[in-house]
Amino acid sequence: MISMQRIETLLARFPIAAAAAYLALIVVFLFVTIGTTLDILERRGAAVAALEILARLDARGPERVPAARVAVSIPPGSPFLEGASASLAGAALLQRVAAATKRVNGNTLSSQVDLQGSKAKSGFITATSNFEIDPTQLQPLLYDLEAGMPFLFIDELVVQAPSTTTQSGKLRVQLGVSGQRQGQK
Repeated sequence: MISMQRIETLLARFPIAAAAAYLALIVVFLFVTIGTTLDILERRGAAVAALEILARLDARGPERVPAARVAVSIPPGSPFLEGASASLAGAALLQRVAAATKRVNGNTLSSQVDLQGSKAKSGFITATSNFEIDPTQLQPLLYDLEAGMPFLFIDELVVQAPSTTTQSGKLRVQLGVSGQRQGQK
């Protein structure tokens, strides 16, 4: 190792070399400081740009959710059969089936409500209706019953084709429909 005394003697003998070495060290430290500062500023700019991209992606995020929703119109009314008692709810069920049959120009022959059926314990009321209807109106009738309010379920569908002796050309249909009665409040 070179002793400290020997370095001091060299620097004292060549003062211009000492000043040049000192100036070179200052320039090196200045370049290192400027380079480090520029690198920090570049990283800060990249972080700000990444935050801007993230903010734009976050702003677009909620727009994707409504696009996934399906436009469904919900028919007005309660999904349950209305009525203070099971008898009134059964009457409402028969009224709903008769009104739907009438809307498609059907002719109701008979109807009955079963309040003691197998589904009665779970709050369902079942009705059976016999009617005549034009063959082209059966599908709209079934759609009307199942798509409207209250929610009704087709349990039984028996279709008898028109006979050759009758000239009306109408189907004879026996339809079993059930709906759930709203529980006591």
